[in-house]
Amino acid sequence: MMNDEWVQGKIHHSSFIIHHFTNMENLLIAEENGIVIVTINRPQALNALNTGTFTDLKHCFGEHLAHRTDIKGVVITGAGEKSFVAGADISEFLQLDVAAAAQLSKRGQDIFLLIERFHRPVIAAVNGFALGGGCELAMACHLRIAGEKAKFGQPEVNLGILPGYGGSQRLIQLIGKTKAMELLLTADMIGAEEALRLGLVNHVVPVGEEVAKAKEIIEKIATKGPVAVQKTIAAVNAFFEVGGQAGFDFESNAFGDTAGTEDFKEGASAFLEKRKANFKGM
Repeated sequence: MMNDEWVQGKIHHSSFIIHHFTNMENLLIAEENGIVIVTINRPQALNALNTGTFTDLKHCFGEHLAHRTDIKGVVITGAGEKSFVAGADISEFLQLDVAAAAQLSKRGQDIFLLIERFHRPVIAAVNGFALGGGCELAMACHLRIAGEKAKFGQPEVNLGILPGYGGSQRLIQLIGKTKAMELLLTADMIGAEEALRLGLVNHVVPVGEEVAKAKEIIEKIATKGPVAVQKTIAAVNAFFEVGGQAGFDFESNAFGDTAGTEDFKEGASAFLEKRKANFKGM
């Protein structure tokens, strides 16, 4: 929930900067010259996505910014120097049954769709680990800027589950089936340069320059026709969305099925206990 008002101040040679400090638990939001900076703010947990963070993202993109045509775009980044988003909060998964897990997956997909379908460009400024749900969040953005030390991966099979927030669908869209299948099945992490080579990210920049590069691109896009930009985003998304919802639905149901297995309980427990999992295929 958000109770604060937007506060505008005039600084630095008559340019305007607008900051909005909300009571969102896990997001920091600031606006600089028409560009909204959304920071996932759980550095103590490497910005892992928990239920509260998803709720905040839903409020941000589904309500707070949904009808604002006066902004140029949005940058999403992570607090701290280590992580964009290091994954989902696995501790929240352990008590889920099959139906609840599928529902959780569907909710996450729907919230990420708010980002993917947003009417202004949304750019992920990946400043560290983008793993699991973090990689899925980055892929839901329209463009991705990676710092030189950024790491990407979908490590869910290590836990005995599969991606639940669109990862099995968007990774294929971005890098193709062959390499996507390898990364999804091996849970391998890749660095920024390989992510660039594969087409997962648009640019690699020195550490600390991720947000600046994202803002530079948004400023360039802002010189174009705003209606044309909005329609282009929708048209590109339509290429993948027409008839494509079945893949996302299959992912949610499969996520629910795997969350109901003994292997997942073992995989999640091993992850939280920092030991190697002993999977039994059941």
